[in-house]
Parts: sequence; structure tokens; C-alpha cells
Amino acid sequence: MKTLFVLCAVCTLVVLSVSGTAEQKLKNCNEVRAAYSSKGFNVNDVPNKGVSGAPLKVCPQGFSCCTVEMEEKLSQQSHLDMNAPVSRLSNNLQSTFKQKHEHFDKFFRELLKNAEVSLHNMFVRTYGMMYVQNSELFKNFFEALTRYYISGSSTVNLDSMLSDFWADLLERMFRLVNVQYEFSDAYMECVSRHTEQLQPFGDVPRKLRIQLTRSFVAARTFVRGLALMPEVVNKVSTVSASPSCVRAVMKMMYCPYCSGQVALKPCQNYCLNVMRGCLANQADLDTEWNNFLDAMLSLVERLEGPFNFESVMDPIDVKISEAIMNMQENSMQVSQKVFQGCGQPKTNMAFRSKRSVKETGFTGRFRPYSPDARPTTAAGTSLDRLTNDVKKKLKHAKKFWSTLPDTVCAGERIAPGDECWNGTAKSRYESVVIGNGLANQVSNPDVDVDITKPDTVIRSQIAVLKEMTSRLKAAHSGNDISVDNDEDEDGSGGEESGSGCDSPSCGKDQDIYFSTPSNRGNPPVIKGVGRKTSSAGFAARGSMTLALCGLALAVLAPHLR
Repeated sequence: MKTLFVLCAVCTLVVLSVSGTAEQKLKNCNEVRAAYSSKGFNVNDVPNKGVSGAPLKVCPQGFSCCTVEMEEKLSQQSHLDMNAPVSRLSNNLQSTFKQKHEHFDKFFRELLKNAEVSLHNMFVRTYGMMYVQNSELFKNFFEALTRYYISGSSTVNLDSMLSDFWADLLERMFRLVNVQYEFSDAYMECVSRHTEQLQPFGDVPRKLRIQLTRSFVAARTFVRGLALMPEVVNKVSTVSASPSCVRAVMKMMYCPYCSGQVALKPCQNYCLNVMRGCLANQADLDTEWNNFLDAMLSLVERLEGPFNFESVMDPIDVKISEAIMNMQENSMQVSQKVFQGCGQPKTNMAFRSKRSVKETGFTGRFRPYSPDARPTTAAGTSLDRLTNDVKKKLKHAKKFWSTLPDTVCAGERIAPGDECWNGTAKSRYESVVIGNGLANQVSNPDVDVDITKPDTVIRSQIAVLKEMTSRLKAAHSGNDISVDNDEDEDGSGGEESGSGCDSPSCGKDQDIYFSTPSNRGNPPVIKGVGRKTSSAGFAARGSMTLALCGLALAVLAPHLR
């Protein structure tokens, strides 16, 4: 009995000693008052010494330097503290790709404008008034290209626009080289209907259409993808934390204050579980985000290679000049076929020519254009420089959403080892770290997450990324998909057009045929023409040769060796 009495006395002394130690530790809350006021709160909210924590809703309810009012204010602060690193990372990502979008968009627009100015200056020098009087044709051509770059196929049907351009150019040149004849509008309509059949410009229109379609689709889709990234990040960053998340963060960050341990940081695994619970919906965005980035990187390779916008636009004036040369070489056959298919035109009574004409053989050649020679062509840079930089940024952005918890729970925000806050005391965190994403949160020990209610904003952005990925993949094959919600577009959605090329050999000169349905009725059949030529044909041949030789020599002069 005496022994039992002694043991009880010892136990009582131990308990009193421990209690006294805790009470001594919280004899005053000066450190808590200093830390609390540093957050901008009223220092008078903090008791001078420890009080009963029984009323507390989140933190341990033992002896405490916290009150219910402090808990509420620290909960608000913890929401801000959690958002701060996430917002910083999101803002950096937004800023990076806003800048990349601006750089690419400015480059492509300036390249278009430079190509127009280059052609204008060259044609003014070589054609003079002949070009000036017809310059609206080329102005409209570049305006249509710019509209297509901005708004896509819902605003401009690229195939139809190019067909109309070549048909209009043929009409004007046909009148010019046949000035001894009068042509009615109906007659020229007949000529226009047969532009593709006559092929007066050789293979240039076909090749240029393929090149323009592929390069413009790739360029505008890639730029739209760059513009989409900051939009998605911005919308996802507006998603508010749930009340259970805020409570969990407050418990993790500020409950050590209540026990006077203001410098104590959370254990890393504890922090990971809290943040994975809070950012569960964002992590579900990661799969489609990565698919989207892969599609962007794949399209960059096309922009660097076979779909190079710069290599198409920079020499476009030379290519149109080449088409004019082809018209010179084919003018006799073209006119003969037109006269037989559309009828013999009336002689222009105002036309009088006393000059004798002799045939001239033209053997000049253009300087070959090398796509490898890519100087600084627009916006103070080149496409190669832009793509090299953006590829690094796109690769770095992969897995952004799933790694957010790891990024937040690092450095000075956590305490290494076992000397850390585990949610209840300064000790090892024993719970298993759960996986990312909403479905894994069913077993989260620190945050209550309703896995049956995915965030609607996140789900909508997942759908947006899926749709954009489909457009990027189509652009990779040279196809354009027009949708209702495209930027600056107001046409009907779902239309797809383009080269349809989906193999690595897209950049090579393939014999790809583009079918362009006629909307001008059934044209008359133009028959083949033999070697025999009428006297009118000889007169026409002389006049056309003279006119076209002058045209071709003028336009080719700057490019001849």
C-alpha cells in the first residue's frame, strides 16, 4: 500500500511538471503577438498569455495563444498565402505566352505587309503605270491573305480567293496582250471560267496554293494556340479554394502559432497532401494540357520545315513574276484555245499598229530562291529564332498543373526532416502521400474533397484544350478547321479545308490536285488547237508576243543573272 502511494505521488508530480512546462512556455504570447501583427492584424487580438483553446474550430483545443477571432482572420490570411505562389507561377506562365503570342503575331503580320510592299515597289519600278492602273488586284490579294490569317476560312475561302486572283490576272493580261480586239464582259467571263483548264501561268498557281494553304493554316493555328494558353491559365486561376481547403491550409500554416511555435514550418508530405487536395481539380487539367503542348510542339516542326510561312511569303513577288513569264511562253496557245472555245472576238477599230513585229526568244532565268537563307525579315527577327525560343518555353510548361503542389511545397515554405509541424504537433508526418487529381482525393487525410462534384470551370477548359488540340493536329496535316468561337470569327463552324497532307513528306513537290467547284454555270468546252493558224491568229500572235515580251523582260529584269 505504501509503494502504491509513492507511485501515485510520482505520477502526479510528473503531470504537474509537464503542465507547468507547457504553462511556462505559454506564460506570455509575445512572439505570437509580433508574428500576428506582422501580417497586418491588430496586436490586441492576441492574448497576453495562453488561454483555453476549447472554443477553437480548427486548431488544437489545448492551452493556446489563439482566439476564435484570430482563427477567422488567419483563415483569410491562409487563403491569400496559398494563392500567392500559385498566382505567381500562373502569372509568369501567362506573361511568357502573351509575349510569345505578340512576337509571332507581329512577325507574321509584318511579313505579310513587307511582302506586299516589296511586290508593289518592284512592280512600280518595272511596270510603271501599267501596274499602277491594276494595283488594286494585288492590294486586294494581300488584304484577303491578311483577313484569312486573322479570321480563317469562315471569312476567306483561300482556294476560291486564289482562283479568283489568277482568273482576274488572266483577264487583265489577256486584254492587254490582245489590244487589237474588243472583249465584252460575257466574253471575259468565258475566259475566266477556263483559267485552271488553260493553265496560262503554268504550275505556279497550284504550287503557290499548296504552299500558302499549308503555311497560313499552320501559322494562324499556332498563333491561336499561343493566345489560348494565357486565356486558359487566367480562367483556371480564378477557381476559388473550397472552405475545407482553406481550413486545411490554415491548420497547416498557422495552428503552430497557437502553441507559440511561430517559426515552425509544415512537414513536406503534410504540405503535399494539403495542396494536392486543394489543387485536385487543376491537376485534372494536366492530361489535356500536355496533349495540347505536344500538338503545339509538333506544329512548330512544320513551321520550321515544309510549312514555313517565311519561305513562302518572302519570295512571293518572284513567284508571281514567274507566273507572268509562263504566261508569255504560253500566250499563243492560250489565246488560240480561247478563240476557239469562246469565239472569235471583234476587231478593235481604234487599234492601229503600223509596227512590224518579229518573234523574240527569251532565255532569261530567275535567281533560284533558297529556303535556307532566312534573314531578319520582319519584326527584327526571323522565324527560326522565334521557334527555337518558343520550343523551350512549351517544353518547360509541360506538367505545370500536376507539379503545382510540389512547387508550392518546397524551399522555405516547408521544414525538412522530422522537426516539422504535422498538423497536431512538432513531429514526423506519418500519413501516406496521395496522388494528384480529383479521384485520388477520396483517401486524403487532411482535406475533405467532394470527388463527385468536379469544378465546372476546369471541365470547360479541358474541353477547350481538346478542341484546340484537334485544330492543331489538323493544321499539322495542312487542314483548316473553322469554329464558331474562333477569335475575330463570326462564320459557321465545323468546316475543314486544306491540303490534306498528313505524311512527313508534305514539304516536297507532290502532284496534289485541288478540286475547285465552279459556281458560274456549265462552261463551254474548249477544244484542242492544231498547228494551223488563221491570219487573225498570226496577227494576234504578233501583238501578244510583243506585249508579253515587254512585260516579262520588265518584271524579270531585277532577277536575271
